[in-house]
Amino acid sequence: MRTFLAILFFALLASACHPPQRNFLKAQGHHIVNGRGDTVILRGMGLGGWMLQEGYMFRLGFLGRQYRIRACIEDLVGEERTSQFYEQWLANHTQKADIDSMAAWGFNSIRLPMHYNLYTLPVEEEPVVGEHTWLEKGFAMTDSLLEWCKANHMYLILDLHAAPGGQGNDLNISDRNPNNPSFWESEANRVKTIALWRKLAERYAEEEWIGGYDVLNETNWGFEDSTDFRGIAERTNAPLRQFLVEVTRTIREVDTNHIIFLEGNGFANNYHGIFPKWDDNLVLSFHKYGNPNVQEAIQHFLDLREEHNIPLWLGESGENSNTWFTEAIELCETNGIGWAWWQNKKMGINQPLEIKEPEGYVHLLNYWSGKSEKPAPEDALRILNEWLENLKLKNNIFHSDVVDAMFRQVHARNALPFVKHSIRAGSVVNAVDFDLGRQRVAYYDTDTASYHYTPGMNTQGNRGHSYRNDGVDIRPDSSGYHIFDIKDGEWLQYTLEIDEDGLQRLLLEVSNETDHGRIQLNINGTLLEQPISVPATEGGQHWTLIPIEIPELAKGDCVIRILAEVGGFNFKSFRFGR
Repeated sequence: MRTFLAILFFALLASACHPPQRNFLKAQGHHIVNGRGDTVILRGMGLGGWMLQEGYMFRLGFLGRQYRIRACIEDLVGEERTSQFYEQWLANHTQKADIDSMAAWGFNSIRLPMHYNLYTLPVEEEPVVGEHTWLEKGFAMTDSLLEWCKANHMYLILDLHAAPGGQGNDLNISDRNPNNPSFWESEANRVKTIALWRKLAERYAEEEWIGGYDVLNETNWGFEDSTDFRGIAERTNAPLRQFLVEVTRTIREVDTNHIIFLEGNGFANNYHGIFPKWDDNLVLSFHKYGNPNVQEAIQHFLDLREEHNIPLWLGESGENSNTWFTEAIELCETNGIGWAWWQNKKMGINQPLEIKEPEGYVHLLNYWSGKSEKPAPEDALRILNEWLENLKLKNNIFHSDVVDAMFRQVHARNALPFVKHSIRAGSVVNAVDFDLGRQRVAYYDTDTASYHYTPGMNTQGNRGHSYRNDGVDIRPDSSGYHIFDIKDGEWLQYTLEIDEDGLQRLLLEVSNETDHGRIQLNINGTLLEQPISVPATEGGQHWTLIPIEIPELAKGDCVIRILAEVGGFNFKSFRFGR
């Protein structure tokens, strides 16, 4: 007993002399490491649309900036109800359930796009010139988010997305009003921004689950040449470097623990003049959209990593197809680069959560775009309140295909059922419920991604922008969805569970406006000898059933591939019979 107590005493003494290693992320050579020195690959999601609305997220690209969206809402329901709307927006859009879900899906970090106006007043509204009024709202929201992240062992990266005055010529990104001096045209705006980062650093200096400070999102500005509207041709970036050095110095006066993420000009792609480093705990954050996922696309950043001994982070990407997501993430992780996607939820299919349009939303869009009369205040309020409810996770549409593409498909080459198909006589399988998996594993489509930033490549992925984010073209109809724009050689795979013996008949539901179209079936690896011709129907959505005799299916797993030997038809479903 004495021996045990002595061992316990010395163990406690050693623990007191050597406290547990703190878990701050650090830049170490080419890598980000944790407190134990382990390399950390950040797999993150951005919370776009929460603190800062961009019009395209809600079919409001013609309005663009948040302050314009707010003015349109105020025109409909008045100032007081508009203020209430935005308070409820902040309460509903992102909640603990959202963070819990992202952790369960596989994300280990969150990037918070901050709007400065939740933390401090605009320069032009300060009661005393040169002073800073601090608003508790933004800090309280950040505190809550940090607690949700802590509970899930997720890192929270603070991103100043909308800086005072706005930091670029793409006005929507930073909610910039071009009638006021920009971030780069006003020293007062830059002073306020640095003061805000000092305030944030003071508050979170000892918080281990703060992953770091992304101090200025996507500068796009021509310093040397004002006609260089996006800052892509800038060769020196002197004002940007000066700001980054000054904000780092200010943060380090109160916080020596956290990474500072650096974004270059040209939407975080132009790093001319930014280096050499001025601090030991910096990470280069580049952004990547709509270009091919090949080594050449990121080689410039790999060269900067090598030259300046600095880790890389793909701080923002997304807005594309599942194929593009899988390939981009695979490219990053193969090169030891972490990533953060944009964004967790909006209207549309190319992110994990889809916000449903409220009933009657089109009336608001038509009025705001000048196409219809102003709706009555009570109608507008009903639509706006439904929009607020639709923001909540429980009312979102979950796109499991997107999450599968971002995690499982990066490392796996097998297909899984999109939904469970338990097949008996009369069972119907919707064409759009083909398997989950990579291109050429679960399906083959000739156009699987959007390369809108690559000259000469005019591709889209899912041309119907509906239901799923794979390359297959899907659009809605009066009774659900169907596959259209089917090209020669495209195919779909379905993994089924056969629950009943004696199934020897398959009926394909198709439509065809031409006399072209020919289908081949592959069942459990065996190709049926005769292809099936698709007859012409009265129109693109006038459906007909093609009966096909097949070998009797045994109970158990069954894999069916439906190949368009000759395309040009639409495909709705298939069903089973005896």
